[in-house]
Amino acid sequence: MFDSLSDRFEGILGRLKGKGRLGESDVDEVMREIRLALLEADVNFTVVKKFVARVKERALGSEVSTSLTPGQQVIKIVDEELTAILGGETLRITYAAKPPTVVLMAGLQGSGKTTSSAKLARWFKSQGRHPLLVGADLQRPAAVEQLRTLGSRIDVPVFSEPSDPVTVARQALEEARRTGRDVLICDTAGRLAIDQELMEEISQISETIEPDFTFLVIDAMTGQDAVNTAEAFHETLELDGVILTKLDGDARGGAALSVKEVVGRPIAFASTGENIEDFDQFHPDRMADRILGMGDVLTLIEKAEAVFEEEQAEEAARRLMEGKFTFDDFLEQLAAVKKMGNMGSLLKMMPGIPKELKNAEIDDRQMARVEAIVHSMTTEERAHPEIIDGSRRARIARGSGTSPSQVTALLKQFKDMQKMMQGMSGAGFRKAKARKNKKGRKGKKGKRVTASKRRPSPKVPLELPGR
Repeated sequence: MFDSLSDRFEGILGRLKGKGRLGESDVDEVMREIRLALLEADVNFTVVKKFVARVKERALGSEVSTSLTPGQQVIKIVDEELTAILGGETLRITYAAKPPTVVLMAGLQGSGKTTSSAKLARWFKSQGRHPLLVGADLQRPAAVEQLRTLGSRIDVPVFSEPSDPVTVARQALEEARRTGRDVLICDTAGRLAIDQELMEEISQISETIEPDFTFLVIDAMTGQDAVNTAEAFHETLELDGVILTKLDGDARGGAALSVKEVVGRPIAFASTGENIEDFDQFHPDRMADRILGMGDVLTLIEKAEAVFEEEQAEEAARRLMEGKFTFDDFLEQLAAVKKMGNMGSLLKMMPGIPKELKNAEIDDRQMARVEAIVHSMTTEERAHPEIIDGSRRARIARGSGTSPSQVTALLKQFKDMQKMMQGMSGAGFRKAKARKNKKGRKGKKGKRVTASKRRPSPKVPLELPGR
């Protein structure tokens, strides 16, 4: 979604990196370009105006760093202010002292509310919780059935009755307490547009179940309309946060960059794909880094840690740094990477990846072809690919149903990948791991607090084998 804006920022700020001195005219020129880039990305005008003013004030102020050049200092300021308009801190999810922790999902029809409810349930499961999904959307005939289908895929029970939404919500709360479910996620009805009936119904549900969190699901593809929707809902409900769907789409990203500043509520989660696994907590600092072309190593580490055993990852890293990374290791890592999600989205998280590679179309057939080529190698060839000559290439190509040129291309890519990963295994990843291991302060146990008072959760990060 932010590809176009990221390209603009990289171009604008890239010109500053080599500058030893910056005058007011230089800063004014940069600010003009940044303002135009943000407005073209459909960011709210007031948000753009405040952002540019804050950056300019700090850039021309007395901030001095002995370790940064003036150009680097401006880039740092832009990064920090971009993080601020995206929310500043990650919304911390706290749990009720007396279960269940109740989550109310609101949104317009077509925003992805029902699917997001299931994705959120899966996320809670990954945190060691036992969620219950509630189908209180009785307006749309297929809504409850859709929720049941999604619930069965993630092994989460779904509660619903053919009565009325308020009764369903109340009975679901009793069911959660009876069955020991510690998180309740209530999917409510949407409309094609905001109306009084919708607001009254969801207000009654909210009063009945007294949610710990009320999340508004909005479609990031709708741009500024998404922000207007959030404002309207916030007037009726006390929103705790926003869940942005379709963040992987081609829209310009204005909603994500405007919602916190305009509505005063953070983006809590983001849906980044159609698969039920494509759902993450929203980290403003990481998103700012990605927009500025700095990658998102922390999220990359998180995803890898979810699929790699710690000892396995450490052994792979050790072999990599010792220059012993073989095609056998590559196959193991490739299988794990496939579990982490879409390869294109993973590449965009890596710092220093060329634009051509970030934008490359990578499909399952290409991955299958790579696996076929490696499986056609002998044990010795996988361990020592440098011995593969012309005749061996021809044999591997015949065995894998590919051409010798495709085998040659893979061998070159593997060699390039080794070099890239040896670089990534150094200071950049060690710094990211150090950031990951910082502990966040715990809140008072069992006490429910409003979203505005919640502290951010500790940053949790991951480790990746490349292509």
